[in-house]
Amino acid sequence: MPYVRIEMLAGRSEDQKAEIAKAVTEAMVTHGKATPGSVFVVFQDVPASDWAVAGTLMSRRETKPG
Repeated sequence: MPYVRIEMLAGRSEDQKAEIAKAVTEAMVTHGKATPGSVFVVFQDVPASDWAVAGTLMSRRETKPG
C-alpha cells in the first residue's frame, strides 16, 4: 500500500492537485507494480513563511520578473 506525501508551497488549485495525484498513481502502478486502489497521495500545503531555501524564507525572497 504505497503512501505518497507531497509537500509543496501553497497555491496549487484543486484541479492541479488532481492531475498530480493521477500522475503519481499512474507512476506507482507502472513502475511500482501497485494497484490504483492501493495508492494514497496526500498533499501538504506549506505557507511561504514556513519554507526556506538557502537560509531565506520563501516569503522574503525577491521575485524576479518573467
